Amino acid sequence: MARRAGVLLALAGALRLVAQDAPKAEKWSLYFQATSIAQQHGAVTSPYSSAFSLASHPEAEASLTSTLFFGLRLASNTQFYCNPEVAGGRAFSATNGIANFPNGEMPRVSTATPKPYIARLYVTQDFGFGAERETFTSDENQLAGSRPVTRYSVTAGRFTLTDFFDNNRYTHDPRTQFMGWAIMYNGAWDYPADTRGYTWGWVHEFHARRWSLRYASAAEPRTANGLRFDRRVLRDRGDVFEGEVRANPGGHAGAIRVLSYLNHADAGSYSEALQHAAVTETAPDVTLTRHPGTLKYGFGVNGEQEIRKDIGVFGRLGWNDGKTESFAFAVIDRLATGGVSFNGNRWKRPSDTVATALTVTGLAGVHALYLARGGLDFMMGDGRLRYGPEYVSETYYSARVIEGLFATVDLQHVTSPAYNRDRGPVWIGSLRLHLEWGKGR
Repeated sequence: MARRAGVLLALAGALRLVAQDAPKAEKWSLYFQATSIAQQHGAVTSPYSSAFSLASHPEAEASLTSTLFFGLRLASNTQFYCNPEVAGGRAFSATNGIANFPNGEMPRVSTATPKPYIARLYVTQDFGFGAERETFTSDENQLAGSRPVTRYSVTAGRFTLTDFFDNNRYTHDPRTQFMGWAIMYNGAWDYPADTRGYTWGWVHEFHARRWSLRYASAAEPRTANGLRFDRRVLRDRGDVFEGEVRANPGGHAGAIRVLSYLNHADAGSYSEALQHAAVTETAPDVTLTRHPGTLKYGFGVNGEQEIRKDIGVFGRLGWNDGKTESFAFAVIDRLATGGVSFNGNRWKRPSDTVATALTVTGLAGVHALYLARGGLDFMMGDGRLRYGPEYVSETYYSARVIEGLFATVDLQHVTSPAYNRDRGPVWIGSLRLHLEWGKGR
């Protein structure tokens, strides 16, 4: 009996220590970010082009986003988030001419004038299993406190699916990490979103200590790269599935995620467009072949592994059917990307990061033939095509200037922009300033 009492006392003491170390449950939090990216590219070899090509002359453009992240704890396991945002600026060639576009902060909007909108507006409800809990520090859209380690969570509202899927510790945020579209996310995942990258839907997640399963269903835009959503969600929508396994070999965190998706949209078929063009003796136009409920599907693998406390490696693979119109994100059917990231600890700059990566993207055969015959996608098409994979290398150094302010120098090299071996290559230099601030109670 005395031995049991001693064990219980020791356990109670350990629980008190955990309670003391755990962050206090925040009732609310308010964070702010502002990011500006200035980019420049030189002259591009261009024997031919169209309105959807990267301009052959030098360009210098800039983007700006500013976001408020408000979080509110409605109940012990219920959280609410709202993110008003302002975005503006101009991208190279109206965001055309490169599959792995170099500025992840630049959506395909029609005006450079900054405009306000609601980026996120959602509620998350946790259903816990067991007494074990894990702690979270205060951050953007993350209230400090604890959540059940084993939990089933439901999120509903407006968000971007990349908030919940295809995460990667080393490359997931163009405001602080890599800037290219196909390296910040899996470029072969044509995830449901409006022009700015957001959608309406719900996400279900079962989270355990070493693994997680996720499912989401979200609204598709009415037209490719459109701002308005298709409300016929029983017929047209995007369904996403992901499994994640986490491990700590040698005390170094790592994870592997496997993603699959099924999109139903009012989309077209590249093969049908080619058949129609053969009859009419005109350039193929995929928009003339759109049918409600057209299926597009694909898969992705995403891995990250810490090698040392200040070195990590990462990579992604992606594939989609390639025969269905690119509709919401990028014109990419095949993807392979990998790189390495170094923290500044070893040169006594712990808040700095230097990283480099290579991303290779490609098209399915019918998709490449469509472009070669003069077809246009929503962000590319040179009128002709001598097909080749698009290679983009990207290297950046992010330095903390003062607390909350970061400056980044970024260099990208693009070979065969828009999969065209007759055009390019092109060098792209970028300067990014990122400001962040926040508090909670």
